[in-house]
Amino acid sequence: MRDFRDAKLMAKSLREAMAARQVQLTHSETLEIVARQFGHDDWNVLAARIGEAGPAMPAEKPAEAVRLRMGIPILRIFDEAKAKEFYLDFLGFRMDWDHRFGPNTPLYMQVSRSGLELHLSEHHGDASPGSTVFVWMDGIDALHAELIAKRYTYSRPGIEEDAPGGRTLQVPDPFGNRIRFCEKRG
Repeated sequence: MRDFRDAKLMAKSLREAMAARQVQLTHSETLEIVARQFGHDDWNVLAARIGEAGPAMPAEKPAEAVRLRMGIPILRIFDEAKAKEFYLDFLGFRMDWDHRFGPNTPLYMQVSRSGLELHLSEHHGDASPGSTVFVWMDGIDALHAELIAKRYTYSRPGIEEDAPGGRTLQVPDPFGNRIRFCEKRG
């Protein structure tokens, strides 16, 4: 019987089975699906569990009355052009969708990258400027090199080697919010 250590093989099998039914999924999409099947929020959490190589997960888990899922942080923004320049051009997120109730009304949009989703809002009551989002990640050196290579006028973040939790790359946005990308020490 397969367990969580077979996740990559299971993702490959899922992708092949869906392709046979004319449903195209990327490898990363199938990894995310398999992670959720094992009760984890995303592939990164399951990959960490696989890396620990601890005891196998129980075959059946009792049903829980409350099941929380991954939250989506909302960050306050004040200028659509600056927000897109920072989140899309500099950080490399993609625009998933945006919404306005009508002309000349505040913008609300979702951006994402590699499994991380953020909501950006011009609505007054949605979030306080100066918020911080903490993001576990792998590949912090590659992200740092990518950001520095872009020569973004307003930010040249560095990696803090001894931050609580691991190596941290803190990136402030133009609206006073901070994203702390953190990689556990290996």
